[in-house]
Amino acid sequence: MLLIIKYQGGIFLNMSVEVGSTVKGKVTGITNFGAFIELPDGETGLVHISEIANTYVKDIGNFLEEDEEVKVKVINIDNDGKIGLSIKQLQDPSDRIDHAPNKSFEEKMDEFLQQSSERQSDIKKRVEKRGDNNRN
Repeated sequence: MLLIIKYQGGIFLNMSVEVGSTVKGKVTGITNFGAFIELPDGETGLVHISEIANTYVKDIGNFLEEDEEVKVKVINIDNDGKIGLSIKQLQDPSDRIDHAPNKSFEEKMDEFLQQSSERQSDIKKRVEKRGDNNRN
């Protein structure tokens, strides 16, 4: 357990936070890099965008809203007293959604070769068309 003593507004605040503990908090702000969570003792921690969900997160607003109550895990506390939080680590890893379909190497290579051939054909047609336009 780590006891943080912080000077705020003319008084010292004692905060008891343990890395690995789970607490409930309230979303107080959302940025493009994460969400700020107010913890029960009044301290604020950050859930980085990579710790929001078991899937790719492009827009945090699709997962969280301001004033929403969330359960978070304390994953680190740095020397400055900044608290790192995670929602993802409380979720079942088997719920992870992978966006890439499972393809064999041969299937991926066949797809690549087909796309490459189509691109080369398109480029060749454009070059030939420009050549025709330059002759006129």
